[in-house]
Amino acid sequence: MISDVKELAGTIDHANLKPEATGEQIRRLCEEAKQYGFCAVFVNPRWLPIVADLLHGTKIATGTVVSFPFGTDSTKIKVLQAKEAILAGADEIDMVADLSAIIEGDEKYLAKQLEAVLKVCHAMRPKVLLKVIIEAAALTSEQKIFACQTADRVGVDFVKTSTGFHPVGGATVEDVKLMREHAGHCKIKASGGIHTAKQALELLEAGADRIGTSSGLQIIEQFGAGLVSAKAEPEPGK
Repeated sequence: MISDVKELAGTIDHANLKPEATGEQIRRLCEEAKQYGFCAVFVNPRWLPIVADLLHGTKIATGTVVSFPFGTDSTKIKVLQAKEAILAGADEIDMVADLSAIIEGDEKYLAKQLEAVLKVCHAMRPKVLLKVIIEAAALTSEQKIFACQTADRVGVDFVKTSTGFHPVGGATVEDVKLMREHAGHCKIKASGGIHTAKQALELLEAGADRIGTSSGLQIIEQFGAGLVSAKAEPEPGK
């Protein structure tokens, strides 16, 4: 159970992945992260040098995305993107999985791709975390389980619910519970459509370890103002 604002902030990846983001907005994102103690700042790759510089000397991680938002790049391109991002200062990589491989149950293709990118990330010292985005809202339960089990066998660090850019929607409590059950040793990142403290707390209670959101300030302010309890209230009659 989340007990205070600092603890909640420490679970949040403070993100601005909008293609129209400006340098001023990215700098403000970093200052907000330092002010509130967010876990990481996530930006598109072009902003990595700025973010890494602004966060240098803090405990806040610099994060970026690979093959975002579709996941359709080849394994070679994903590996090159990850390498470039790491050289530019990324501590964490959120890579979109190949959804076709998940939907078709192509374990060989999916596993080889995850292994190739993970090798790059874990060759670093300290190792760069790899989170794999499966776009859960676009998958059946069986496909989600397949993706989680494959990611666990490969040994990635996190499985992530969503990009937040897919029209079918983002993170849900039900998906987080399912992923938590089948992801083995992988941690879970919930992302996509998370705008309130109530949503964030429910997802954390369901088993998420991280919350990815562009609404970090709003979530922290709601929680700090006592607008939501640290534990979601039960529905009437339950």
